[in-house]
Amino acid sequence: MKLNKQWRILTVGDGDLSFSHSLSLQFPHSQLIASVYDSEAVLLDKYKNNAYSSLKQKQVKILTEFDVTEPRSWRRISSLSVDVVIFQFPLIPAFSDFDDFKQQSLSVNTLNRRLLRLYIYFAHKYVLDPAGPMLCFITSKDVKPYCEWDLESSLTKGLGINYLGQSIFNINDFPGYKIRNVDRDKHVKDTSGISYVWSAKTAPDELPHLHRPSYLLDNHCSYCRAGPFLTDKDKLAHENSKKHKNMKKHHDDWMKYLHNETL
Repeated sequence: MKLNKQWRILTVGDGDLSFSHSLSLQFPHSQLIASVYDSEAVLLDKYKNNAYSSLKQKQVKILTEFDVTEPRSWRRISSLSVDVVIFQFPLIPAFSDFDDFKQQSLSVNTLNRRLLRLYIYFAHKYVLDPAGPMLCFITSKDVKPYCEWDLESSLTKGLGINYLGQSIFNINDFPGYKIRNVDRDKHVKDTSGISYVWSAKTAPDELPHLHRPSYLLDNHCSYCRAGPFLTDKDKLAHENSKKHKNMKKHHDDWMKYLHNETL
C-alpha cells in the first residue's frame, strides 16, 4: 500500500485505532480522519491497548459508532472532502446467537460482500472528492473465507466504479499497527495481506505498483482463482469440482442479492 503524502485520508473500521495512529506518524492531523464501528466505551473496554488517547492528543478527528452501511455515518464527514478511504481486514461481526443467525436471510459470504459494496458505494457518494483520485482501499487476506468474496469481479457491478488492481500489503510499512479480531482483544496474523483498490476514475500516476492478477483473464475462473484451462476438458473438470460448485453458489447468491438491491 503506497500512499501519497498529499492525500486526505479516512480510515474505517479501525478496531483499536492502531492503523490510524501509524498513519498519524506520516500525515498531519488535518489530513486524517479515523473511524471505528464501536462506541467510545466499547472500544476502550474491548481493546486495552488502543490508540484513542494518542490520536486525541494529536488532534486527529475520531468518529465512533461509524457504520459503513449507513448513510447517516458518512454524512458526519464534510461532503466530498477526502481523497482516500481505507478499510483494513474487514469482516462482519459474529452473530450474537444462533437465533440471530437463523433470522438472517443472506449467507455470511453475501453479507461480507454487501458490507464492502456499500463501503465503496457510500464512500464515492458522500466523501470522495471528484477533484482527487477517489480511491477506496480494502486490505484482506488471501485465505478462506476472505478469498471467497470474489473481491475483484463482483463488488462494484453496476456502480460505475472500477477495480484498479492490487498490491502486497507490507505491515512493516506501518509501525505499531496490530491487526485485531473484530469481536475481542486479540491480535490476528497478517496472513498474505493484499490491498485492493477501486475508483470511479482510472488509475492515477501515484499507483504504478498496482497489478491485475492473471486469473481475471479469459480462460480462467475468477471465482476460484484458477486457470488457465488448456483444453475444454480441463475447464469442464474444474466446473464439476467441489470447489467451483461451492464458489458458484456464492456467486449465484450474490447475483440474487444484487437483483433485489435498492441503493
